[in-house]
Amino acid sequence: MRTCSYISAAAASPPLRQQWPGISWRHHSRQLQCRRSQQGYSAAGTRHDDLDDQGDSRLRQNAGIFQPSIWGDFFLGYSNPAAPNSLPQQIQMEERADKLREEVAEMIASSTTTASRLHLIDALERLCLDHLFEQEISAVLAQVETADVSDCDLGTVALWFCLLRKHRYTVSPDVFVRFKDDEGGFLVDSPKDLLNFYNAAHMRTHGEVILEEAILFGRRRLETMIPYMEGSLAHEIKSALEIPLPRRVRIYESKYYISTYEKDATVHEKVLQLAKLNSNIMQCHHQHELDIITRWWKDIQIESRLPFARDRVVECYLWMLGVYYEPCYSRGRIILTMIMAIAVLLDDIYDSYATPEECELFTRCIQSWDSKGAHDLPECMKFALEKILDSYETIENLLQPEEKYRMPYLRYFTDDLVRSFNIEVKMLQEGYIPKSVEEHLKVSIRTVGSPIFSCASFVGMHDIATEDCFHWVSSEPKMVQALSVILRLVDDLQSYEREQLIPHVASTINSYMKEHNVSIEVAREQIHVLKEDSWKDFNSEWLNPDNTYPKQLLDRIFNLTRIVEFMYNQEDKFTNCHNLKDTIHSLLVEPFMIHT
Repeated sequence: MRTCSYISAAAASPPLRQQWPGISWRHHSRQLQCRRSQQGYSAAGTRHDDLDDQGDSRLRQNAGIFQPSIWGDFFLGYSNPAAPNSLPQQIQMEERADKLREEVAEMIASSTTTASRLHLIDALERLCLDHLFEQEISAVLAQVETADVSDCDLGTVALWFCLLRKHRYTVSPDVFVRFKDDEGGFLVDSPKDLLNFYNAAHMRTHGEVILEEAILFGRRRLETMIPYMEGSLAHEIKSALEIPLPRRVRIYESKYYISTYEKDATVHEKVLQLAKLNSNIMQCHHQHELDIITRWWKDIQIESRLPFARDRVVECYLWMLGVYYEPCYSRGRIILTMIMAIAVLLDDIYDSYATPEECELFTRCIQSWDSKGAHDLPECMKFALEKILDSYETIENLLQPEEKYRMPYLRYFTDDLVRSFNIEVKMLQEGYIPKSVEEHLKVSIRTVGSPIFSCASFVGMHDIATEDCFHWVSSEPKMVQALSVILRLVDDLQSYEREQLIPHVASTINSYMKEHNVSIEVAREQIHVLKEDSWKDFNSEWLNPDNTYPKQLLDRIFNLTRIVEFMYNQEDKFTNCHNLKDTIHSLLVEPFMIHT
């Protein structure tokens, strides 16, 4: 039985909409527009007559730091031109996809050579089709794990190694020893083989010297090749040097690979047909979810009159789409996006708007889960508090009676988040710089949000997320700790200069400079080294056989870590959200035109 079925996932959508309380779906968009017009809201959704002089002053202090999102109400009632116009058409499209799925499944079963099987699985993963073939892929990997690859070329061995490690097989890097040359390098026949080797080496753990050597050798050689490469291979090399393949978010690149494989004619036509159809089916689901999420967020913005909130709900959804894109995880995506949007809202309150005294009071109110003690807060913060509490009730209403035990875990991490935010406020107020990176991380890995996101990624999943799994994730295991450190370090590396423009809590870069009495340039280099060490920690836990929890759950944490690399590669894309425009448009707006 497969995890995700098109028809079963589609059938789940109407009940999800019915479960959502307090929203009149058909007329809500029109009501929002009327209410905004009647009550005098600005373009940002803020009532001019509700901001007192003190509030205006606070806003001016941070004006222009954050780009506004360009999406606004775009996804409210958005009609996908590739979407079927009726239920029979929808069923026909899904039946066509199911037929293609059966034909591709036969292709997987009929593949005979190790190389052909590996390349087919690799293509299915890059096209985001692997969730349709979980049983078939698992069967193939179980067989190829013991395959003799001693006569295979470097590229095939690297693909074998990378795929198996990505699926939690603890294969040894000793398979690469025979490719070493007498000068300390590696015998490589082609740029493609070298690229596969370089990517595979990033599944390394501590002490795997040959993989460390492969990364150094591969990067040096690939950088020299780029000027002489063109086409898709040049794009692949450049992408790998920015973010190695095992760390990339597959859904963000899936449409690129559909177009590339079609142009290069390297993948069977039926696979490409299924990929396009699957992409459009998933896009319809995602647009429906964005409609729900946008309505929820606009309700918070307009009713709460929050002048300090970054409008990032579409970007939050993109982030969580990378955690799980499959249609069957619709509820999980919606819940996780809500939690991230709330976390961003809380971050803005503590970081950019509230006074230390207000932060203390706001923290106590969140921890008591009661807004009655908020009478001394500014009106907009009172509304924010009420809307946050209401949203947690909304999330709880989305859970079945037997799943409601999950809410205390989510509330625990929310308490922990605001408590940690409040500690940072006090650190800023006192001008305190932690004397070491280790001391800094005791607080800052919590404010970066990874613990709450890891927990929240389980909340909307189904029976596979048991109470034992929530005990595990709430203990903040080493895998979650490694994710948290990676996110904190890459965030600090990309946001350091921007945060110097305003009063801001010290970063890990400041702490490293203080601890080792070094320049900012040296501190940056060493923070990057610490980040790579944390990736080794993460990979070690990923391959740890003692982590007996379902791979479907561990994948959520791995995907969160991948998204971190994407969002903070070369810049802070989440803050500079205009740089996500093309990715969002490609994934969530632009369909494949398929001729029937």
